Amino acid sequence: VGISHVEAEVMPAGKAEAIRSLQKDGTVVAMVGDGINDSPALAAADVGMAIGAGTDIAIEAADYVLMRSNLEDVITAIDLSRKTFARIRWNYVFAIGYNILAIPLAAGALFPVLKMRLPPWVSGACMAFSSVSVVCSSLLLRRYRRPTLTSMVEMTKE
Repeated sequence: VGISHVEAEVMPAGKAEAIRSLQKDGTVVAMVGDGINDSPALAAADVGMAIGAGTDIAIEAADYVLMRSNLEDVITAIDLSRKTFARIRWNYVFAIGYNILAIPLAAGALFPVLKMRLPPWVSGACMAFSSVSVVCSSLLLRRYRRPTLTSMVEMTKE
């Protein structure tokens, strides 16, 4: 996942300070914690992840809550967020490209050349197809499978 720096066994008072010192360099900092002593660091981090079995204060201070007490879920959350953003980018590019082509056609750009106009209901159906195709593309995220242990090892090598 690209983790290059790890600090462990830091006293509760030093956790938030360690995060702030890493952020001074412009580094994006993630913190995973479960206890009341982790809540200031979870709030200070760019991305705070609380383990679901942790205290209510830690869960409230975090950006994400991992429902199981399994640290492999951190890797799954990062992988799923990367795949989600890749799908958002794909949908955006597809919608822009589709609309660049479809809007001039719906407006009658072919009329001077072919003397042909699209009926308004066809133009409306084409615009609806754009939205439906983006939604269907997003639904492909339902097929997401969490990374296996071997793929996790490959991710850390990259």
